[in-house]
Amino acid sequence: MRLFGRRHQIEPEAAGEAAARAAVTVAPAQPVEPDLEAAAFFDVDNTMMRGASIYHFARGLATRGMFTTSDLFKFAVGQAVFRLRGSENPEHIAVARETALAFVAGTKVDDVVRLGEEIYDEVMADRIWSGTRALAQSHLDAGQRVWLVTATPVELARVIAQRLGLTGALGTVAETGNGIYTGRLVGDLLHGPAKAEAVRALARREGLDLTRCTAYSDSANDLPMLSLVGHAVAINPDSELREHARKHDWPIKDFRTGRKATLKALPIAAGVGAIAGGVAAGMALRRLYRRV
Repeated sequence: MRLFGRRHQIEPEAAGEAAARAAVTVAPAQPVEPDLEAAAFFDVDNTMMRGASIYHFARGLATRGMFTTSDLFKFAVGQAVFRLRGSENPEHIAVARETALAFVAGTKVDDVVRLGEEIYDEVMADRIWSGTRALAQSHLDAGQRVWLVTATPVELARVIAQRLGLTGALGTVAETGNGIYTGRLVGDLLHGPAKAEAVRALARREGLDLTRCTAYSDSANDLPMLSLVGHAVAINPDSELREHARKHDWPIKDFRTGRKATLKALPIAAGVGAIAGGVAAGMALRRLYRRV
């Protein structure tokens, strides 16, 4: 599939299948009677964690001197502009994705995982919503598996899942060769309809009954995933998701307070925002390699 020279089309089925194939268990099962037909699926950014995971990763790289705070500020402002203008569309996502991939080509997967572990402990751990974490634990206590579903690169998503003691993660899958990123994706961004396809593919593989499964998200972008399962819950919802949840009698849980609920925690990653963070992170890693 050519990435340049023609209009790129988002392919949610390919992205979903790729994410499901890459899904592995990263945390041990809970010592309870397993419920093998039910599972819970959690979005990450502003659902499980305040702000954007890929932004926090880029921020951690910035503290290591891998790029400037000015670069980080520009990225944060860019996310806010995309969110407020509703500029998220397949062509914008494709352009941002291709730019990000050009930077990460040649980066070692092990380096991304190692840095992800360090930065999670330093920057992300304190940003986990305790209320959402408790919901995830309730599913584990019931013997159900719990998966993160996010546009964030799957390697970083796995780190978050492992640190939280969850089953595993579905994330955007980048192509690798000999442990090095090639600069291409396997499928496409795990975003919007692609998340639903990933959940559907994982359900087939794991023998899950989707009518008994639960999905959680803060964004109307995830309505395809939320509508796929038998139980949908809106967490810290945007206005569109809140309205949809009320209309369909979905539970709504808001763990934000005061200014956080109003500002919706800058920055927010959704598709373009997540990949923009990949650009920043990729730039930092590329500069690191040049210095080394």
